[in-house]
Amino acid sequence: MQAIEIARPGGPEVLTLTDRPQPKPGPGQVLIRVAAAGINMPDVFQRRGAYPPPPGVTDIPGLEVAGQIAELGEDVSGYQVGDPVCALLAGGGYAEYAVAYASSTLPLPRGLDFIHAAALPETAFTVWDALFRRARLQPGESVLIHGGTGGIGSMALQFAQAQGCGPILTTARERDGQTAACHQFGATRVIDYHDEDFVAVVKEETGGKGVDVIQDIIGGDYVTRNIDALAVEGRLINLNFVAGFDVKVNFMPVMRKRLTLMAATLRARTPEEKSLIAADLRQHVWPWIEAGQVKPALHQTFPLAEAAEAHAMLEAGGHIGKIVLTLP
Repeated sequence: MQAIEIARPGGPEVLTLTDRPQPKPGPGQVLIRVAAAGINMPDVFQRRGAYPPPPGVTDIPGLEVAGQIAELGEDVSGYQVGDPVCALLAGGGYAEYAVAYASSTLPLPRGLDFIHAAALPETAFTVWDALFRRARLQPGESVLIHGGTGGIGSMALQFAQAQGCGPILTTARERDGQTAACHQFGATRVIDYHDEDFVAVVKEETGGKGVDVIQDIIGGDYVTRNIDALAVEGRLINLNFVAGFDVKVNFMPVMRKRLTLMAATLRARTPEEKSLIAADLRQHVWPWIEAGQVKPALHQTFPLAEAAEAHAMLEAGGHIGKIVLTLP
């Protein structure tokens, strides 16, 4: 099969099209003939040499795909060859065929094509786990989502709106339609992080209370500012630290407001843990999608062979929603 490999750690140019053996599904796994594969920042970090795949996982990048089941491994029930699905992977998505655990595979939601469905698993699993399983976001609570135009941010805004949360705040740049897109995703207030102090805006929008939950991908000095922006009993969930992991924190406001600070990754979690999230998605999120309340935001598609160009676009920023690789 054709696949994209990382020739060596480096920039987008190290992504090369190559031939690889077609994988075989093991017990509890399915083989998917890939129609589309989503691109995510962990793929970029892997390409740079900073995020190696877990032990035993292929070095082919790609954490989410959509396509049709081509083969069933032993002990798989509930699926048949030919079923249209999307799946969360630990790796291997940038290829004509990919192996996924059946427990991390979900039926294609009604109303979605393969391209939009390929933009769904990594973000949906991540956001559901972060906002609802960990940060315990409840209907009626207020939330701040940093980076509202990215794949994670756009999904989080839609989830929060579908859950009946509010106010729903987000940070983005006032350019290239980003503000309008964030409002479309469900934000009630978009904060231009370049020209506005998000802490001050949060206080203004919540009557000085602060927000109940913050989802952050920035880290660095945002950590202390997030603490200032949280309400009493507030929860902060970090999914990335692109501005740095080393942070000096004054824990007095954490104690005074009884805050919960947490962080999470998804890729190295066990199939059993991921299956619990998948069950929640099937019960709660799939109905939202099929009712039109949630839809993966798609920025642009590239053929598999142009994975380098897709990575370059992702790293350049300014995109709204996900970038997806397509296969014939």
